[in-house]
Amino acid sequence: MEKGRTFETIVGFFVLLVALCFFYFVYNKSTWKNIDGYVLSAKFDRADGLGEGIDVKISGVRVGKILSITVDPDTFLALVKFSVSNDIKLPKDSSATVQSDGLFGGKYLSLSPGGSEENIAAGGEIENTVGPTNLESIIGKFMLSNDKK
Repeated sequence: MEKGRTFETIVGFFVLLVALCFFYFVYNKSTWKNIDGYVLSAKFDRADGLGEGIDVKISGVRVGKILSITVDPDTFLALVKFSVSNDIKLPKDSSATVQSDGLFGGKYLSLSPGGSEENIAAGGEIENTVGPTNLESIIGKFMLSNDKK
């Protein structure tokens, strides 16, 4: 009887160890991990696919996350507030684009640093923005243009 319990204890310990490794991996790859940084904002005509916790990337590397998305009551544009790592200083003429992670992938906010000597201060706004591409609209225009021929 003792051999059976020892074996069960070893198997249970192994299963627990595998579960802990799995959760460690998920934590390191997910948006649960906080990036300390400063807050910036950007306004988009559309913010389809973006949400709180979505990645902010520069050159494909995660440098922050989206904190909130609201509607600006004055302009009726989507106001996206996001964090950027403290070691990244963005020039004033930087741009923000809503990008897709592949054809069927999720969206993320892509930042393209500009060439200005002056940097955006914490709490500042990126003024050069490009919203997401609406694939349905493009397909619709293509199909309508072929019908006229």
